[in-house]
Amino acid sequence: MSNRTGTRTRYAATAAVTLAMAAVLGTATASTSSAGTAAPQKRQIASSVLGSDYKITLTALRSTQDEYAASVRLQVYTQSGGAWKESDRVTVGEVDGWFWYPLTGSGAICDFSTASTEPAPLTVSLLITPSIGCSDPTHYVVKEGRVFAG
Repeated sequence: MSNRTGTRTRYAATAAVTLAMAAVLGTATASTSSAGTAAPQKRQIASSVLGSDYKITLTALRSTQDEYAASVRLQVYTQSGGAWKESDRVTVGEVDGWFWYPLTGSGAICDFSTASTEPAPLTVSLLITPSIGCSDPTHYVVKEGRVFAG
C-alpha cells in the first residue's frame, strides 16, 4: 500500500466518522427542539404504600416551557374495587420550581416519610441541586384520602 492510498483511506475514515457524528447530533438536536410540542415527560421518583389504605407517589413533571425546570406532583390513591384510584393530588413547591436533572437523578429524595396512621403524616424534602443541597421539609397530612398542609 502506498503512502498516498493510506492517506486516502484515513481521510475517508475521518469523513465517515464526521458524517456519522453530524447525523447523531442532528437527531439529538431535532428531538430536543421538538420536546416542547410532545407530551410532557414524567418520572415517578418515590412511592409508598401504607397498608391497604393509601398509596402515595411523587412524580417529576418536566416543564414544557423550560427544558431544565420541573414540577413535582404528590398523588394519593385509595383502594376501590381491588384497584388503586387517585383520591387527591397536590403540587409540591411551585409549578416549574424544581430542576429536572437533580429531581430525576440519584439522591433526588432527601426525605420521604410516611406512617400508617389516620391521619397519615407525610414529609417531603427534595434535592434542589447537588451544590445547594436539599429543600426544607414540607409536611402534609393525609386524612380520608385527601392531602392537607401539615
